[in-house]
Amino acid sequence: MGHNNEFGAYMDPALVERPTGSGILNGTTFAVKDVIAIRGHVSSAGNPDWLRSHKPADGHAEAVRRLLATGAELRGVTHTDELMYSLGGENIHYGTPINPRGRGRIPGGSSSGSAVAVASYRADFALGTDTGGSVRVPASYCGIYGLRPSHGAIDMRGVIPLAPRFDTVGWMARSPELLLRVGEVLLASGDPADTPAMAAKAEDAGRSVRKLFLAKEAWALTDPSCGDCWSGPLRYLQAGAAAAEEVMIAAEGLDAWKEAFRVLQASQIWATHGAWIRSANPTFGPDIAARFALAEQIAGQDHSNAEALQHSIVRRLCDLLGDDGILVIPTVPGVAPPAGGKAEELERNRSGALSLCCIAGLAGLPQATLPVEGPKGLPLGLSVIGGPGQDLRLLAWIGQIWKPSVQLHS
Repeated sequence: MGHNNEFGAYMDPALVERPTGSGILNGTTFAVKDVIAIRGHVSSAGNPDWLRSHKPADGHAEAVRRLLATGAELRGVTHTDELMYSLGGENIHYGTPINPRGRGRIPGGSSSGSAVAVASYRADFALGTDTGGSVRVPASYCGIYGLRPSHGAIDMRGVIPLAPRFDTVGWMARSPELLLRVGEVLLASGDPADTPAMAAKAEDAGRSVRKLFLAKEAWALTDPSCGDCWSGPLRYLQAGAAAAEEVMIAAEGLDAWKEAFRVLQASQIWATHGAWIRSANPTFGPDIAARFALAEQIAGQDHSNAEALQHSIVRRLCDLLGDDGILVIPTVPGVAPPAGGKAEELERNRSGALSLCCIAGLAGLPQATLPVEGPKGLPLGLSVIGGPGQDLRLLAWIGQIWKPSVQLHS
């Protein structure tokens, strides 16, 4: 049996899959974004024309299979923005899930339903996808924990792609402990039953962080209304590392990074979905339609400068962080904007979010977002980015040093 859909998180609240095995996720429930395959279910990708033109999945996505095999129960498929090409969470066809921590404000996208399912206590954790920020942004707006893993760390079989160069399966939870447990299952290189050994190794490694690096240009983007909301949480992070240092990471400026990400992503998106769009002629919301039209233009251009910049960013950030450094940034500049806002205001918010989310996206690095109390009790997200492949170490460290007093109050 499913559950109620009071907050509008679910595309299908009644879909249930029982655990197929037993393990460290026994007794937990999870929800899945409607782009991740469930046997016998047709994923909508947030668009009725996609739903009509695709068939039911032959089997579960690999990530879902692993979770079921370690004791978790799937309860419900959650809403997404159209073809995952948005960070807002508003869907012209299926409506907008209600942000439980900011009534009247957008939940963030494109994993909007997954974030709302967790924030409203309808699921213990939820799967989403993150290409340009689609787990990190809604986790921040809804006041929960979220992880975008290292690119390539999670098996993408059974997941509708957006831009494979940047696509990841991420997840959200209400505690760092559960965020880590899910990671131990999904990040296991072999059989998920090997997770206890992985957990012990991650916990041991997580005890040592050489240095925190605070990216000056990222912090310069924060909304002035947030004031000193960041200072207490930042002190906790700094206390968990041997040293802390302010650094400049983008000599070119984060606008140049964002632009490189935008064109590389758009080019891949059109290569991935252009043929279907031309043949199906789907009805999109105005903002999504405009993005796909721009992607079609961008796809035919020369992106060699953006390619070169990305390679340089990967080298720089990997050299800076190594295997025991952490970069600290705001997840997004401020709190969730009001729902139903003007297009130009929402685009401005999207631009600010992309300027921050492109950092880990371009470098393929793991990024966890932590909930903190913002102005008027609204959620803010504080992000920590680890070196390549340091996902479990990052999650273990968060669990060891993050204090309940700085978390967003439930």
